[in-house]
Amino acid sequence: MAILNSQHLRDYPARPDKVYLYGTCLADTLFPESGMDAITLLEQQGIEVLFPMGQTCCGQPAYNSGYEQEARKVALAQIKQFPLEIPIVIISGSCGGMMRHHYADLLRDEPGIEDFCNRIFEFTEFLVHVLKIKLQDKGASEKVALHTSCAARREMGVHITGRALLSQLENVTLITHENESECCGFGGTFAVKHADISAAMVADKTQSLLEADVVRYVTADNGCRMNINGSLEYQKQSLRGEHIASYLLSRVTGGTDGEPS
Repeated sequence: MAILNSQHLRDYPARPDKVYLYGTCLADTLFPESGMDAITLLEQQGIEVLFPMGQTCCGQPAYNSGYEQEARKVALAQIKQFPLEIPIVIISGSCGGMMRHHYADLLRDEPGIEDFCNRIFEFTEFLVHVLKIKLQDKGASEKVALHTSCAARREMGVHITGRALLSQLENVTLITHENESECCGFGGTFAVKHADISAAMVADKTQSLLEADVVRYVTADNGCRMNINGSLEYQKQSLRGEHIASYLLSRVTGGTDGEPS
């Protein structure tokens, strides 16, 4: 099945008039501003955004825990929510990796699954390679770091796009930190089943971010953000992360430059 796994291999479509947004569980329950800001940023680019209200979890927790049949049921329910042949933009490389690559295996016998998977785009990938967005920075000067999730980096191959977007912001200094390419230790159910290992991994990640001496870190994955922020809060550190959709929107609108939530 021809499901391409990298922006270096796939053919990108022409700029569409409308897209679906897949919001993810964590945006729905913990970080709703990331989904709303992603919609606003897309609409500012002249894109009509459709948000199917029946969308739910992508099924990744069940899939990663070995419950393939349960994950399959969730996947089947999701593909029915996006019937139009338009791009599906996902504000998480982790969920994007699940829906673009693992759905192809879970639902290999389903008609149209290849076309569905090839309509999946991670948010930063879509901004850079489809919209070819140009950003005008209206924010104050500051230093930030980037965290890219394992799935975005290794499954979706889109770690470069987040950096490319931040590099367009003329008043932002993007600091490279030592453990930038390392896992934060979340991994969904991994953090529950292997809590000690997860805690050690996120400790390394937070140390790297703190040593970078930035005012915030930016990420395109709320799962990583939840895990890293939780560790920083436990350590009584003030550094926090912000979803890249919210950060970009604040920079181009000249919005609040305060501390991220």
